[in-house]
Amino acid sequence: MVINVGEPHLLLVDLYFLLKFKKSEIRKMQNILSIAASDSCAGAGLQADLKTISALGAYCLTVLTAVTAQNTRGVTAVQNIDRKVVYAQLEAIFSDIKVDAVKIGMLSGPSIVKAVAEYLSRESIYSRVPVVIDPVMIASSGDRLLDEEAITIMKDELFPLARIITPNLAEAETLLGIKITGINDMEMACRELLKTGSRWVVIKGGHIPGEPVEVVGNAEGIYRVEGKRIKTSNNHGTGCTFSSAIAVYLAEGYDELPAVKKAKDYVESALRNGFAIGAGAGILQHFV
Repeated sequence: MVINVGEPHLLLVDLYFLLKFKKSEIRKMQNILSIAASDSCAGAGLQADLKTISALGAYCLTVLTAVTAQNTRGVTAVQNIDRKVVYAQLEAIFSDIKVDAVKIGMLSGPSIVKAVAEYLSRESIYSRVPVVIDPVMIASSGDRLLDEEAITIMKDELFPLARIITPNLAEAETLLGIKITGINDMEMACRELLKTGSRWVVIKGGHIPGEPVEVVGNAEGIYRVEGKRIKTSNNHGTGCTFSSAIAVYLAEGYDELPAVKKAKDYVESALRNGFAIGAGAGILQHFV
């Protein structure tokens, strides 16, 4: 770069671009792997992960676990990806690219859950890479996405590998076989889910009346993360977005509780700017 000291205004422009270039050199883009199913209306699943991770300045790698036919009103069909192909995708990524965090969404079947758990249990991965699990079992429309056998395998083999799991109320109820009606129930459920081996548990409280509260816990204590309820029906993919944002912030070096708080702030902004695309639930505006 040539700097013409005889022209002060050009000097300022040159310095601006020089500093900007140096800043981009210093900032390392984190590689976040999303292991999830596709959503044909692109509001949730792998597509929501791609948008969230990109919007937050990281690079999204993908492992596809299932193809869903769905729109804003519900899921009409699911085609699982063969276990061997899921495993091959994982091997292709980890054999070539440094992964800084993993987000796991819909796994859909017991063989896929086992394949992912088997691969991520490798010491070279488990000891280094934070894993965030959004245990997708029930779609926003109420459609069941995971059978009992797969849920058991997830609890026994996958949760012990997780840095954070992020069930919503319905998922926490399914995992524990209980009914959750308030904050105290959420705190009790958080303590119970910590026994599965995940280092942190976040129970999302969006369906509790009043202002939304996430209950966040680890072995040292239980915390409440309060937020602001956004009155909107444009909320398809909220859970996917939240867990992907947590994965980005963990990869950037944030501790767990600050990562959850920042992810919650991001989701609230995306909800506030969401928009409708069909006759059912609208989607979040990820690029806010």
